[in-house]
Amino acid sequence: MQTASTLDMLRTALAALREGGGTVGFVPTMGALHEGHLSLVRRAREDCDHVVASIFVNPTQFGEGEDLDAYPRQLAEDAAMLEAEGVALLWAPTVEAMYPAGFATSVSVAGVSAGLCGAARPGHFDGVATVVAKLFNQVRPDRAFFGEKDYQQLAVIRTMARDLDLACPQVDSIIGVPTVREADGLALSSRNRYLSADERAAAAALPAAMRETIVALESGEPVAATLAAMGERLIAAGFDQPDYVTLADADTLAPLDALGSAPARLLVAARIGGTRLIDNMAVGPARA
Repeated sequence: MQTASTLDMLRTALAALREGGGTVGFVPTMGALHEGHLSLVRRAREDCDHVVASIFVNPTQFGEGEDLDAYPRQLAEDAAMLEAEGVALLWAPTVEAMYPAGFATSVSVAGVSAGLCGAARPGHFDGVATVVAKLFNQVRPDRAFFGEKDYQQLAVIRTMARDLDLACPQVDSIIGVPTVREADGLALSSRNRYLSADERAAAAALPAAMRETIVALESGEPVAATLAAMGERLIAAGFDQPDYVTLADADTLAPLDALGSAPARLLVAARIGGTRLIDNMAVGPARA
């Protein structure tokens, strides 16, 4: 596996990679890799001839008081994991390479970025859209792979690609990969390592409450009361008041006050201790 840390190195390595032909799959990450990230790499290897991954802790998507400085950085360990999974090229730029002096451009995606985590973290999705647009322009992959765990992020990136007529990758080539979960159902996340042993045990209440809520919604229980009851269950389990517990249209993320025939998504964000956990699950026709 080659590692590039400057744009010149990246362009040279990509040219060599493409010389023999074949498709390029791209897996953007912020590092601190776990099985969820590796599932994206494996899917990319299944679908594409070459896999490029990136590791970049993007400062523009962290707000004031968030965990930018504390975010785990373990480049050597992450690179070894990617190489073992067959990644051909790792793009690991510095902050200066991504945001050189005088950088003055931002990408903002209205609508899908407005509520949910967008409301709780102002400016977060502008940072996400900007850095992903840059990464797409730098790598120009045939396909890109993102985890469904960050469902709103996936919707923002797809909307950006559609609205800007991106060719590499096209919007239909931005692939959402199902969330990887631990044995008790908790979604894998780099932030799970912040949980104490007691918090980790209590966190299993989140996916359990979501599954119970989905059963109630699909049984025809009123949406508002069912979502409120889920919030109460989380508080009883040791969570703070949730940032949101929302039933939304799976495509637009518009809140729903009734479950209809269109695919829907249950989306949740709540803190336990100092750690903010997010999760989502399909509801209704989209459910396998």
